Amino acid sequence: MSGREPRRAVVTGLGAITPHGLGVEALWKTTADGGSSLAPLQREGCTGYPLRVAGQVRGFEPAALVEETFLVQTDRFTHFGLAAARMALEDARLAEADLDSPYGVGVVTAAGSGGGEFGQRELQKLWGQGPRHVGPYQSIAWFYAASTGQISIRHGFKGPCGVVAGDEAGGLDALGHAAQAVRRGTDTIVAGAAEAPLAPYSIVCQLGYPELSRAAEPERAYRPFTADACGFAPAEGGGVLVLEEARAARERGAEVRATVAGHGATFTGASRWAESRQGLARAIEAALAEAGCRPQDVDVVFADALGVPDADRAEALALADALGAHARRVPVTAPKTGLGRAYCAAPVVDAVTAVLALEHGLVPPTPHVTDCCHDLDLVTGRARPADVRTALVLSRGLLGFNSALVLRRGDATGPER
Repeated sequence: MSGREPRRAVVTGLGAITPHGLGVEALWKTTADGGSSLAPLQREGCTGYPLRVAGQVRGFEPAALVEETFLVQTDRFTHFGLAAARMALEDARLAEADLDSPYGVGVVTAAGSGGGEFGQRELQKLWGQGPRHVGPYQSIAWFYAASTGQISIRHGFKGPCGVVAGDEAGGLDALGHAAQAVRRGTDTIVAGAAEAPLAPYSIVCQLGYPELSRAAEPERAYRPFTADACGFAPAEGGGVLVLEEARAARERGAEVRATVAGHGATFTGASRWAESRQGLARAIEAALAEAGCRPQDVDVVFADALGVPDADRAEALALADALGAHARRVPVTAPKTGLGRAYCAAPVVDAVTAVLALEHGLVPPTPHVTDCCHDLDLVTGRARPADVRTALVLSRGLLGFNSALVLRRGDATGPER
């Protein structure tokens, strides 16, 4: 390694399955237009609960994107992960035939809830028909690590694999873990998260979250940073990024879409939103330090935007603590208010969107929000053209994890000022 440039993790492929549609193009079109896909929850067996509005993936036919061999073994959340991973690999133009060795490719995903829909179905068979009617895949389909395992098996990847078993911030932590693996010697990591929490069993579990919005109108269900914020609307879906070592990516002629420059993570305790101020600020500072980035170099912030007044206030104060006076000037956005909050998948979809914002020079707006009651330059209404070179993506989980990720445009090694 002497005399050679340090190993860096770059993004060469993107994939997404979201309530806005199937694929990155559908995600970006609706996001850039400020559109919303929140709607009354209509999934079979999911009506009649206090949860009324969610972000539902429509038009997703698993059999069209995933082989039957994998479908019968897996839950909907893994179907999302498999489909998004395939899209990301195709976007990276990285076929198995192009790999020097399958041991050079790893997989890292995050999941919060696992396979609730599959698990519920098999448990109903257990109690309704008896144990002989429970399929053998119940033992693996519910498992939060299922997506990592099935993606690696499907594509024959034998490099370092892992799963982040955390709440929402785990999505960013998976990307940070993947970038670290690339810096340590793995040439390629497929990283992301997928969630499918819109099944009856899963919804009943979520009703214990005081942060969950009970609003019945989609336009009012998820309005962070406003005086009438009433929690978040949940969602399903997934996002996957292909991370490669920069030199290896260039040598194979891959398009470098962004650089994963820095990551930081802290823990401050479940629902201790006032304390999350310090924890999130420390995570931001750690991510900026690893990226060699000054606060004033941040061109856009993709906010966590929980939609709970105390949490929103803590996030605004954390940005002020970490970015200083720049926190009042930097554009802040939360496009997830039009998608819903897909737990671990939410910050990964934000990271996908941030890469697209870097490429298009456009900061997407925050749907359903017209005013901001905090000292932030929150982008609302229409997308804002901007020279976006460095993006900061934030996430906090309901169990107290805080995470921050710095992305840079293209193959940049530092702020281009």
